[in-house]
Amino acid sequence: MKNLTLENITKACCGTYHGDPSKLEKEVANVVIDSRKVEKDFLFVAIDGEKVNAHKFIPDTIEKGALCVVSHEDLGETDFPYILVESTGQALLDIAKLYRDSFDVKVVGVTGSAGKTSTKEMIASILAQKYKVHKTLGNFNNEWGLPITIFEMNESHEAAILEMGVNHFGEMRRLSSVASPDICVITNIGVAHLEFFKTREGILQEKSQMIQDMKNGGTIILNGDDDLLSKMGPVKGIEPVFFGISEDCGFYASDLKSAGLRGTECTLHLPSGESFRCLVPLPGIHMVSNALAGAAVGYSLGLTSEEIKQGIENLPSMPGRNNIISTDKLVILDDCYNANPISTKASIDVLTMAIGRKVAVLGTMGELGSNEAQLHFDTGSYAAKQGIDLVCGIGRLGKDIAKGASSKGSSTKAFCFETKADFLSAMKDIIHEGDNVLVKASHGMNFPELVDALKKF
Repeated sequence: MKNLTLENITKACCGTYHGDPSKLEKEVANVVIDSRKVEKDFLFVAIDGEKVNAHKFIPDTIEKGALCVVSHEDLGETDFPYILVESTGQALLDIAKLYRDSFDVKVVGVTGSAGKTSTKEMIASILAQKYKVHKTLGNFNNEWGLPITIFEMNESHEAAILEMGVNHFGEMRRLSSVASPDICVITNIGVAHLEFFKTREGILQEKSQMIQDMKNGGTIILNGDDDLLSKMGPVKGIEPVFFGISEDCGFYASDLKSAGLRGTECTLHLPSGESFRCLVPLPGIHMVSNALAGAAVGYSLGLTSEEIKQGIENLPSMPGRNNIISTDKLVILDDCYNANPISTKASIDVLTMAIGRKVAVLGTMGELGSNEAQLHFDTGSYAAKQGIDLVCGIGRLGKDIAKGASSKGSSTKAFCFETKADFLSAMKDIIHEGDNVLVKASHGMNFPELVDALKKF
């Protein structure tokens, strides 16, 4: 891997090298934190989990051919090289920073309370019309995932889209200092992780820290429809560029027309005065917002309006993220990868576009703090106000979702289930052939199990 010799790695993470000095000039073949993925000449960084001491797997990694390991435990005299550091977690970030700086690649950093992954995918689809693109895979957007994503880059890549997720103060700078983005995109400021950030203003404070590590002459792209982001002024002397439905934004959409669950037709307007009609191929107004964010990134990197249009319309669907699945008996809106109040209400809005009976299967949303019960109640109430026919609340706070959905004046049927198993037992009685079913919950609820069951309905 470019520049990742054992000598450079030792310097980057301020470690102490123990082993054969003749190996210091040798480059590692890859960097991993999962001992099961070690191959010949890999570097294994031993990061302890909550329940597992990764250092006990070091002998296994050496047997598999690891060139070296990074340890925060003094291993004493060994017959293999290792780098002793104060913190293996920090060392992983330091090594990723060394590797990222080895490339002349345009990096787009994406953060926000909701829509990060969908926006990342949209940006990647657009930039792929002109560039060889690398992007965050899955949920690799934290202090372990971001470095692993960076280590997957190679010299053929011309642009990288790096998603950054945080839930505590101070985490963003640890990520953004590694990513060093050329372009900073913030999707919105919602109520996710209020347990730790307390207020939306606290969330804004932390998310916007990404801009502090933006490269000189970079570009700031913000959601102009968001009440907090729209008020942001210049940062580091750079005026933000805004996207949104509002015509006050530099990148905006007009003449929106629902195509049902096929998506939304709209006209996108660019600061140059150009405009074009396109189909955003996933349903929901929030997907138009994601397309506008992608258009802003593409425009800043020199794509033509036709390339931007092609990138939007060729966007692939992703399991668990606004993915429409049609079976012989049901239409399933699989949006179960993760959830917070903003993203769940957006998914409910999508469900309203369906033809036929509308069912929302909603699970507990995590990390919402002391107001979590009310936020779940409000989500259920929102579903009822949007005319959803049946709401199923599942999990610890499922009862609050159901209470909200069945509150005074509502014609929505609502059930609550303590567990997924309880719901599955009742599914045949409450789900009907021809239904449109939204499935959404926080990642820890593991709702893909429900999607699989519905596909076999």
